[in-house]
Amino acid sequence: MHYNELKDKAISVLNNNWKEKFSIPCENLYPFQWFWDSGFIAIGLAHFDMKKAEQEIKTLLDAQWGNGFIPHIIFHTDTDTYFPGPDFHRADLHPQSTKSYKTTGITQPPVTGFVLQEMYRISKNKTQTLAFIVEVIDKVFENHSYFYNYRDPNDEGLVYIYHNWESGTDNSPMWDEIWTTMNPPEYSFKRKDTTHIDASQRPSNREYDHYLYILEIAKEHHYNDGKIAELSPFLVQDPLFNALLIKSNACLITLYEILGGRHEKIDQLHKWQEKAVSAFNNKLFDENLGAYIHYDLRNEKPLKYISSSSFAPLFANIPTTERAQNMVQMMLEKFGNKHQYLCASFDPTSHLFNPKKYWRGPVWINLNWILYKGLKHYNFNDIAKRIKQDTIELIEKNGFYEYFDCRKAEHQQRNAGYGGKNFSWSAALLLDLIHEHSL
Repeated sequence: MHYNELKDKAISVLNNNWKEKFSIPCENLYPFQWFWDSGFIAIGLAHFDMKKAEQEIKTLLDAQWGNGFIPHIIFHTDTDTYFPGPDFHRADLHPQSTKSYKTTGITQPPVTGFVLQEMYRISKNKTQTLAFIVEVIDKVFENHSYFYNYRDPNDEGLVYIYHNWESGTDNSPMWDEIWTTMNPPEYSFKRKDTTHIDASQRPSNREYDHYLYILEIAKEHHYNDGKIAELSPFLVQDPLFNALLIKSNACLITLYEILGGRHEKIDQLHKWQEKAVSAFNNKLFDENLGAYIHYDLRNEKPLKYISSSSFAPLFANIPTTERAQNMVQMMLEKFGNKHQYLCASFDPTSHLFNPKKYWRGPVWINLNWILYKGLKHYNFNDIAKRIKQDTIELIEKNGFYEYFDCRKAEHQQRNAGYGGKNFSWSAALLLDLIHEHSL
């Protein structure tokens, strides 16, 4: 398929998933607005409709809470096609929650800072785009302030997530150890995702019991961060989440410097950044594994598994050049088998690896985009080129799916794209990769 044909199809996906003021990830399965999806989608929209890209971010930030928190889902419409919906989440229990929208009380990786810089990079009218950035940048700063003020109980510079859905990597094998420390009740609920998607590709009902139990604890305490830090059985310092926050910090610094003034905010961002990068390197890097790992803050133990999240620090310029070299070598050894596409979401050499099941092994386009950008930054151009080519080939062979089997043989016999079809960030980030001509 020619690049122009792929671009046209990607634009069509994004236009079809546009709902007046925001985008949905895809029809049926995800009928609302998701935090980090919106960021990645805005990058794609910026290539052909900057007004839509700006509106995407404005609508997201319009749902920000009074304390700077941005929810992971904004329920713009009333529909019973998704569980758990707003009536289960009850975000209104928090005294500073938005009164304008129904939302969740959990968040997602903070992409908005680097998304603003990407939009500025893509823009053909820098002056006009800066005018938009002036409107929204302080809200993004307030979101970062929320994380460092409310999600870093030990003042380490590393923020925690209190729910696996906050990681973005919902059912990663990373969390299996934590589930063994819990014994939630068996809830009675009606799943909606498995009416649209093969259940073998989704988390199990028992996994959902854990997910709902964590939410029940948060609701019981009206989403109070202090109480959550004290009581939640799930409290994790996630390298993907923190790397994207650190990257967004750096991008805010750059944009504030372009705008001029704002010295107090720039100074604060530098302070957060210095502490965060130091703690990240000292606490989250495992020398034996040669990669960054998650830390279970509740049980005070490292989670010694390697996933695509382990390489996200490359995107945020966190590792030294020598450490980055070792990470890439390890990536190639474990994930780079010539019979596999890069980059599986979980270690393909692990017994926990499942190439069909959501975040337990399939390739995800957003993580590939993050890794591509990070590898380029460190001048690992050959491996960056491979990730870009693999990403384009997966979509060319299968279409704009949510995630993809990493095993090349699967794609020779059948469609091996899984999850939602015509998925917005797969279309958006493919557009960005195609527009990027340096590799």
